[in-house]
Amino acid sequence: MKVCVGLSGGVDSSVAALLLKRAGYDVFALFMQNWHDTAGTLHGDCEWEEDRFVAEMVARKIGIPFYFVDLSDEYRRRVVDYMFDEYSKGRTPNPDVLCNREIKFDAFLNCAMRLGADYVATGHYCRKDSIIGADGKPVYRIFAGADSNKDQSYFLCQLTQEQLARAMFPIGDIEKPEVRRIAREADLPSADKKDSQGICFVGKVDLPTFLQQKLKPNEGDIVEVYDAFYGQNDQYGFIRSTLESLKHDDIRKNDSSGEREFSVPELSPEKLAALDEDLIVRLSEPVTYEGIRFETETYRAGKRHVKKTRYKENPYGKIIGKHDGAQFYTIGQRKGLNVGGHREPVFVISTDIVTNTIYVGEGYSHKGLFRSCLRILPEDVHWIRPDIRMTLGETRRYRVRIRYRQPLQDATVVMRSSGIFILFDTPQRGITPGQFAVWYDNEEMVGSGVIYR
Repeated sequence: MKVCVGLSGGVDSSVAALLLKRAGYDVFALFMQNWHDTAGTLHGDCEWEEDRFVAEMVARKIGIPFYFVDLSDEYRRRVVDYMFDEYSKGRTPNPDVLCNREIKFDAFLNCAMRLGADYVATGHYCRKDSIIGADGKPVYRIFAGADSNKDQSYFLCQLTQEQLARAMFPIGDIEKPEVRRIAREADLPSADKKDSQGICFVGKVDLPTFLQQKLKPNEGDIVEVYDAFYGQNDQYGFIRSTLESLKHDDIRKNDSSGEREFSVPELSPEKLAALDEDLIVRLSEPVTYEGIRFETETYRAGKRHVKKTRYKENPYGKIIGKHDGAQFYTIGQRKGLNVGGHREPVFVISTDIVTNTIYVGEGYSHKGLFRSCLRILPEDVHWIRPDIRMTLGETRRYRVRIRYRQPLQDATVVMRSSGIFILFDTPQRGITPGQFAVWYDNEEMVGSGVIYR
C-alpha cells in the first residue's frame, strides 16, 4: 500500500512518516508550497525554503522519496481570497479549516494520487476508524486526538467521507511529548523544531497589515457600551425571557436567584419543539448597537470663550477612540484597540461594517461578550457522518466548540428549515460570525457549520 505523507518540515509530520515506514508501508514524502508573498508576515522572507530544506533532510534520514509541488495558485484562490472576502464583510474566517478541506485533502490529495498514492497521511492529532453502515459500505469516523492538549480534530471539521476514506493520521494515538521523544531517538532533523503558528502555510502575521493588501484602512469610531444599555434593549430582554421560558418547569422553580439569567441547564424538548420558527431565528440574533446615537452641542471655552463642539452625555455609551477599519477587528479581540483609562481590559463586542463602527465593553464579564444561541444556515451545515444527520424538527444533545482548543460545551442542537440552531447550557464568550461551530458525540466529531451571525 502506497502512502504519501504531507511532509511540512515539522516534527509531527516527520514522525508520521517515520511510523508509517516502520510499519511497512510504501511511503513517499510530498512537500507543498502554498504561499510566496511575505507582506505582513513576522518571520523571515524565506521561511518556506527553510521548511523545505528540513523536510528534505527528514525524508533522506528516513529513507523515503521526496517530491515538491507548488499549490500557491490554488491556495490563494480557494483559501486566501475567501479569507479576504469574509473579513471585508465583517466576518472572521478560519483559513486552517479551509486549507484542510480545499488544499490538503483536495488539491494535495489529487496530486498525491497522480504520483501513485493510495492514501495521504498528515501529522494531525486526531484519530480515525470505520464501521459498516446500514447499506453495507464503510462509514469513516473521526475522533479527538489522544493528546487533549494538542487535539486538532476541529481543523478537520469540513472533511467528507470521500476525503476521510483516503486519510491517515499516524500520530493521533500519541501524545506530543512522545512524538518529540520518537523524533529525538531517531535523530530526525525536525526533532526540536518549534511548532508552526499563525495562518496555515502563511505563518504568523500582523493581521491588519496582511489584510491591507486588499482591504483599505478607513477611520471610524470606537464606542464603549455601558451596562445600562442592556436594561432597555428589546433584543436583550427577549433573549433573556425566551431562554427562561424554555427551561423545564422544575428548573425554573429552583433557579429564581437571577445569578444564571442566561443559563439553560437543560431545555424542555417539548417547549423547544413548540417554539415558533420566527422566534428561534430571533433568539439566535445578536444584540446590535446602532441605536446608540450621539448628539452634539456647542459650548464656549477659555478666556476668549471660543465656541467648540462636543458630544452630549449618553447613558448608554461613549465614543472613546478611533480605529483604522472595522473589518480589521473581531469579536472578543482585546489587543490593538489602543484605548486607555479603564480599570479592566476592553474587548470588542460587535463590529458594524456599514457604519464602520467598533463597539467595545469593559471587563471579562461584559454582557455584550456572551451569547447562548447561534445559527448555521442550511447551506453551511456539514455532516461528517451523513448517515446520522438530523431530520427536520429534531433536537439532540451534543458537545460543541466554537473555536480551536476551546473545551467542549454542552448544548442542545435543533434542526429547523431555516438552519441548525445551537443553544448552549452556559453562555458562550465571543461567538464570532464566520468561525466554525463543531459538534461532537462524546469524542467523535460528527458535524460542523459556519456561524451565521
